[in-house]
Amino acid sequence: MPLHTTAPRPRRRLRLAFALVVLVPLVGEYLLGNQPITALPAVLMLAPMYGCGALLIREGARRAGCGWPTMLLLAATYALLEEGPIDQMLWNPRYGGVDMGLAYADTHVPWIGTSVSLLQDVLSMHTVWSICVPIALVEMFSADRTRPWLGRPGLALTSVVFVAGSAFLAVVQYQSGKFMASTAQFAGATAAIVALITAAFTVGRHRLPPRNAATPAPLPVGTVAFAAGSLYWAHDTLLPDSASPWLPVALWCVLAAGITGLCARWSRSPGWGPHHRLALTAGALLTYVWLGFTHAREMDVPYGTALVGNVVFSVAALGLLGAAMVRLRRQTPVPEVG
Repeated sequence: MPLHTTAPRPRRRLRLAFALVVLVPLVGEYLLGNQPITALPAVLMLAPMYGCGALLIREGARRAGCGWPTMLLLAATYALLEEGPIDQMLWNPRYGGVDMGLAYADTHVPWIGTSVSLLQDVLSMHTVWSICVPIALVEMFSADRTRPWLGRPGLALTSVVFVAGSAFLAVVQYQSGKFMASTAQFAGATAAIVALITAAFTVGRHRLPPRNAATPAPLPVGTVAFAAGSLYWAHDTLLPDSASPWLPVALWCVLAAGITGLCARWSRSPGWGPHHRLALTAGALLTYVWLGFTHAREMDVPYGTALVGNVVFSVAALGLLGAAMVRLRRQTPVPEVG
C-alpha cells in the first residue's frame, strides 16, 4: 500500500485521509462478513458516513492535541449516532427485516428504550473495529501520527460529506422499514452523545503520569487483543444455554474494563512504542478475519461466493498488516524484551 512514498507532504496526508475513509467500511462491513464481495460498490454509499466519521474523529482529536482516550470516546459517540438517530437500529424491533426485538428481548430495559446487550454490541463493533482499528492501522503509515492530515477546507468538506452521507442513509433506512423512534428516544440518545463528546475532550486534556514499569513485548500485547476480541465474539458459543442472559452483559463489562485498564497501564510504560500499537491493532483486526468466515452462510449470496469474499478481504487485511510491519521495521527495531 503506497502510503509512504516521496510525494509532497500535503499530498501524502491527503492519501492517508482517503485511505482511512475507504478502509473503515471495508473493515466494519466486508471483513466482518456483513456484506459480500458482490456488494463492493456499496462502499461508495457507506464511506461518506463510516469513513468520514472516522476521519472527523481522528482529525478532531489530533487537532486538539488529544490521543487515544479522546478517540475512543468519540468512537463510542459515533456508535450511538449511527445506530441511534441515523439508522435507528437501537430502537427498531424489525431492523433490516430481522426480529431484533425478539433476539434482544431478554435484556431490554424499557426506561432506556433499548436492549443492554444490543447497546454493548453496537459500542463494541463500532468503537473498536469500525473506528479505532482503521485509524490505528492507517496511522502506522504516517511519518507523524499525531499531526492532522486535513486543512480547514478539507475538514469542512469532510464534515459536509459526513452529514450528507448520514442523512442519505437515515432516509434509506426509514423508507425501507417505515420506523420512527419516539421523541424521548431521540432526546436520550442526543444527551448521551453530547455527554460523550464533552467527556472525550475533557479526558484528553488530562494526561496520566508515566509508569516506571516493564512493558510487555509486542507479541503478548497482540495475543491479549486477539483473545479479548475472540472471547467477546464467541461468548454465545462458550456459555451454556441455561446461563442467564445478563451473564454476558456482566462479562462484557469485566472484559471491557480489563482490556481498557491493561492498555492504559501498558501505554504509560517507557518501553511502549509503535510496535506495541501495531500488535494491539493486529490482534483486534485478526479477530474479524476469523469471524467473517462464520458469517458466510448468513449472506444473501451463494456460500461459495461468500467464502471467496472472506478470502479476498482476509488476504487484504493480512497484506496491510504486513506492509505496516515492514514499514515499522525500517524505521525502528522491534523491542527484544518487555
